[in-house]
Amino acid sequence: MIDAPARTPKHKASTDSLRALDAANFFLADVRDGLGPYLAIYLLTTLHWDAQTIGITMSVMGIATVVAQTPAGALVDRTRRKRIYSVVASLLIAMAALLTITWPHYGVILGGQAIMGVAAAWFTPAIAALTLGLVGPNALDGRIGRNETFNHAGNVFAAVMAGLIGYYLRTEGIFVLLAVMSLLSSIAVWRIHETDIDHELARGKGPEDGQVNSGEKPTGIQAVLVNRSILFFALACVLFHFANAAMLPLLGQRLAKGINAGASSAYMSACIIVAQLVMIPVSHLTGKLAPKGRKRLLLIGFAVLPVRGLLYTLTNDPLLLVAIQILDGVGAGVFGVLSILIVSDLTRGSGLFNTTQGAIATAVGLGSSLSNAFAGGLLQRTSYNVAFLTLAALALVALAVLWFFVPETSPQAQKSTV
Repeated sequence: MIDAPARTPKHKASTDSLRALDAANFFLADVRDGLGPYLAIYLLTTLHWDAQTIGITMSVMGIATVVAQTPAGALVDRTRRKRIYSVVASLLIAMAALLTITWPHYGVILGGQAIMGVAAAWFTPAIAALTLGLVGPNALDGRIGRNETFNHAGNVFAAVMAGLIGYYLRTEGIFVLLAVMSLLSSIAVWRIHETDIDHELARGKGPEDGQVNSGEKPTGIQAVLVNRSILFFALACVLFHFANAAMLPLLGQRLAKGINAGASSAYMSACIIVAQLVMIPVSHLTGKLAPKGRKRLLLIGFAVLPVRGLLYTLTNDPLLLVAIQILDGVGAGVFGVLSILIVSDLTRGSGLFNTTQGAIATAVGLGSSLSNAFAGGLLQRTSYNVAFLTLAALALVALAVLWFFVPETSPQAQKSTV
């Protein structure tokens, strides 16, 4: 860890702000992830693009996020206008979603994805910072679990609505849904009271942290770059998301073969709903168990990914393929909570919580964006089974990096082993 202080200040936010944070996480669920696999279905069934072009298009948002993520995290650490910037980011995503269906041309869609990527880069560090600034590090474990629970509940709501809209109306209506949820998330963020946010706590630095580092030790961003635990955790994240990100879009394209756009959207919604329903209790339970040990829980989350990739190759039954998404719920539910807590552990006292969050999110975005382009090209030349097995093999490499090179970071677990 980076020279953690001996004690941590307590902080208590108002009930109104905490409820607004709940609502923000609920509505941001669909917003910060963009259109995801629904975009793949829209491009395949409505615009009739080929697999490689779809993969490249879906990679644009991830690449834009990669470029913007670390600067976004650094800005979160430095600014006190976290709410205003969050509102602006939400409105940009709403605008991009509507442009995609208003002018469905290649350049417009690519530009819209780039706008979404830049705007989405803000949300991961910003919500983590607002949470830390509202509740402080001592209550962060349970609060992050609660954030993710509301986030996944929002994803279930969005997936149900998207499935109904895509099946009974038009696929383009899903883009309108994203715009509406963007507007509602803006309102929720603005309802968080500015006076409840401790901006020093929000960047991982308490009032007594100024004297923590001695002149002989690296400080600032240098302290992050020389921390092997952070670097290996970032590598594990890159590999995990490289293996994970393309699996659901690939599954969506596979399910879309031979059926209409409405049925494709319904199947995709079923996949998302199954996973998100599992994520709700998994996120809550992970937040409860996290103080006793982060690593063993995260190993479980990483281990289910190669199993999921293998199972996709063993059946063509749509119902069984949807059921396999239970494993996606376990992996994503665990990772969503623990990735934030591990970064908080590794940067406590440095004042660089959100900068490091942004850098880790850059690693995640890098893995995700390259995954879609890689899988699209591989599918163009081989088959769905080869693509799924290749991604499963990469997931095993991610698991090995986590197992051998990333330490346990929970302060409570570390004390129990002393």
